[in-house]
Amino acid sequence: MKLLVTGGLGFIGSNFILKLLKNSKDFEIVNIDAELYGADHRNLSEIENSKKYEFIKGNITNKKFMEEQIKKCDAVINFAAESFVDRSISDANPFLVSNIRGAFTLLDIITKQNKRMIQISTDEVFGSLSTGTAIENSKFNPSSPYAATKAAAELLINSYSITYGSDVVITRCTNNYGPRQFLEKLIPKTIVLAHNNKKIPVYGLGSNIRDWIFVDDHCDAVYLALEKGKSGESYNISGNNEIDNLTVIKKILELMGKSDDLIEFVEDRPGHDLRYSMDSSKTINNLGWKVKSDFENGLKNTIEWYLQNPAILNNITKALESTPWKNSN
Repeated sequence: MKLLVTGGLGFIGSNFILKLLKNSKDFEIVNIDAELYGADHRNLSEIENSKKYEFIKGNITNKKFMEEQIKKCDAVINFAAESFVDRSISDANPFLVSNIRGAFTLLDIITKQNKRMIQISTDEVFGSLSTGTAIENSKFNPSSPYAATKAAAELLINSYSITYGSDVVITRCTNNYGPRQFLEKLIPKTIVLAHNNKKIPVYGLGSNIRDWIFVDDHCDAVYLALEKGKSGESYNISGNNEIDNLTVIKKILELMGKSDDLIEFVEDRPGHDLRYSMDSSKTINNLGWKVKSDFENGLKNTIEWYLQNPAILNNITKALESTPWKNSN
């Protein structure tokens, strides 16, 4: 099977490509990436000369270009997205373009070409939950422009599935962590700043709760959705591992032998959801998926990967950048 993966130079996309090519001889992968700020060719340097892998620079909003690329492939997995919430608060326009227009362009093409598509979405479409867990048909209640654009893409996909019978499956995942994650995100930012003995900013009191999942487990679920997912359905992917941000940071500092004195509490960001939570029983029961990685071992593996990549570990520019929304109007 020949897969077209969008956003494959990013965190989750690159891990998915590496995992698939390592574990199966049945796939060829074409990676389409616009090479924006979250992309890094180093993520896939080990397979850049593989006959099973091809990289093509391009933007998923370019319909003519994407028509030609999708025509040559059997299915599309759309990892491409603007995903950093703080950036969406500062400037939502790129999120509308990539997350809505981009997803729509792919959706329209795969419908006309009778191809299959897996849309990678997020638990953030359900918004903050004080109690309970979201299931696949829970009400959308996005709090940030980022989450709203991902919800909008899901609604477009649902409409195409009903109206045109498009072969599309949606997966929604909780917070990923692991190797190759962009340095603006909580866990890699903490690792990099701690290594360099820099202050680690914590929004508010650090009490915001996220369900953390190791990226390999997410990739397994995406593959199963491609293989077994029912067209027109959505599947929640959760780590069943709800932890508040402050506890995550303290655990990283403990594993790295660093002092809690590096923690610095800062002004909370606007619309900061307190808690995300999803029930992934459907994915477990219907796709045969399960979580394989426990959080502490996953963190150890993640820290070790950054320690083994000094060019990334010592580049603290991104980790030290001011919070984008503080400079917004």
